[in-house]
Amino acid sequence: MDVKKDQKVVVLATGGTIAGVAEDISKPNNYVSGQLGVNQLTQNLVAHGVALIQEQVCNIDSKDMQFSHWQALLERCHFWLSQNDVVGLIVTHGTDTLEETAFFLQAVLQPTKPVAMTCAMFPANVPQSDGSKNLQDAFDWVLKNQDNGVHLVCAGEVHFGIGVQKIFSDRAKAFASHSEKALAEHSPIGQIDWPLPTVEKVLKTQHWPRVELIFNHAGEDGQLVRNLLDANELLKPGSQPNSNDISSANANQNSRVAGIVVAGTGSGTLSHGLELALMEAQKAGLWVARTSRCAYGVSDPAKHPNIPSLDKLSPVQGRVAMMLGLLARSEN
Repeated sequence: MDVKKDQKVVVLATGGTIAGVAEDISKPNNYVSGQLGVNQLTQNLVAHGVALIQEQVCNIDSKDMQFSHWQALLERCHFWLSQNDVVGLIVTHGTDTLEETAFFLQAVLQPTKPVAMTCAMFPANVPQSDGSKNLQDAFDWVLKNQDNGVHLVCAGEVHFGIGVQKIFSDRAKAFASHSEKALAEHSPIGQIDWPLPTVEKVLKTQHWPRVELIFNHAGEDGQLVRNLLDANELLKPGSQPNSNDISSANANQNSRVAGIVVAGTGSGTLSHGLELALMEAQKAGLWVARTSRCAYGVSDPAKHPNIPSLDKLSPVQGRVAMMLGLLARSEN
């Protein structure tokens, strides 16, 4: 491996199972995430003579990931990527919301250096622990500089951040990509036409657009969409007592739904009732879009031409894409 002594790699830790500890090592599924610090995670890492910088951004179970955590992680990624002597980043993360964070970082940063996200499916202190190997693989991949942008390095595979998704909850090889090849050709942000906010705008925003995720399913009649529209009406300025004071107005604005992403059946198809309700939502000013609820589904733009398709994005990545698009067009 050809490395230079003045090169630096930065590890940004956020918690997750990779930093988790089981009380009884014979019961690896009973553990608490986010118990080990970044220095403990990297103590056996072979750095190949490269300077290693470590930061603890947060230490949480990724099911509890909040926008404030994303902002903190984005700020540190943006800072370190701007340093000339930093060749790449590694982000340790829980598996549950990793695909959302991966999309977020890729879409906002569109980095020209490698950013490897890595994780674990088993806590750090059990015999089948997989975190140390995943971390080493991520480090080696960054040094090889095979591809720019955000990727997941896990279980001996590399997946581009857009299109990756967690498909198993009980296996070390928990992730897959939409493409047949894990390292497939890709566009920088996927097949979306929405604008993207700048790093600066994301870092300063205090009010994130509210985007809800709805599934099409047997018996879906669109009532949930109509309930959201009714709730929005109740949260309009002046619609409630005391709603004109600043704190109440801000709370109401944050609670109002700005967009809806639908996980459609098959190729992003919608029941007749749901399609009509979504068109009502469009008339009310909401953004709406379709994805497929299938693991490797593609939402066909020809199926429901009035409801935009998000192509190969998963429902949760489509939701992040819509939030970023709304944020880019907001005045916050």
